[in-house]
Amino acid sequence: MPAAKQAQPKDNRIRILLVDDHAVVRFGIAQLINQQSDMVVCGEEENASRALTAIATLKPALVIADISLKESSGLELMRNIKAQYSGLPVLVVSAHDESIYAEIAFRAGALGYLMKESALDKVVIAIRRVLSGNIYVSEALGARMLQQQVKGQTDIHQSPVKGLSDREMEVFQLIGQWKKTKEIAHELHLSVKTIEYYREQIKHKLNLKNSSELTHYATSWVQREQPA
Repeated sequence: MPAAKQAQPKDNRIRILLVDDHAVVRFGIAQLINQQSDMVVCGEEENASRALTAIATLKPALVIADISLKESSGLELMRNIKAQYSGLPVLVVSAHDESIYAEIAFRAGALGYLMKESALDKVVIAIRRVLSGNIYVSEALGARMLQQQVKGQTDIHQSPVKGLSDREMEVFQLIGQWKKTKEIAHELHLSVKTIEYYREQIKHKLNLKNSSELTHYATSWVQREQPA
């Protein structure tokens, strides 16, 4: 008679899904996570639609995502996760300036924000903080946010871009990546007319005269904010 099959031991490690359009970044973060005895990377994706499919099939306990993804928006992914998987925490690991994007990410549904330059040292700490149900931000950003909340103080030298709404910021960033109105509408799942409206609002808020000034301002800003 054939030998009875032995039951495989259940894997109780914390399952984490990585969503980033840079394979090198995913590899580095995965190495750090998989070194932990109680954590494992259960999957990796580079765009929002595939990430949502992976969440449904892999059932991770945490999603680590970037703001910018391949052919999609990380912020839109966070909004969809918040709507469809309300109990699933998201930790943002991004090169985007935390002073501008952290608050936007939190409103989209994230529980933590970590700059990529600090990821090697802080990602495991951030993961455990978020999994415990707490917010994770850098010490510098936490102090700034607390100061603004308690004393109502704001930085008079902060970028005018801070005055844009979350959607306007997404549109502004995509303009800075040389994307046309139709491309932006497709990526954000909005109508062309809606994108045109946002473009006008952005020009008004940034005191720009025309589309050429908007494109130049946006591309210059993106290049400063995401140096090569």
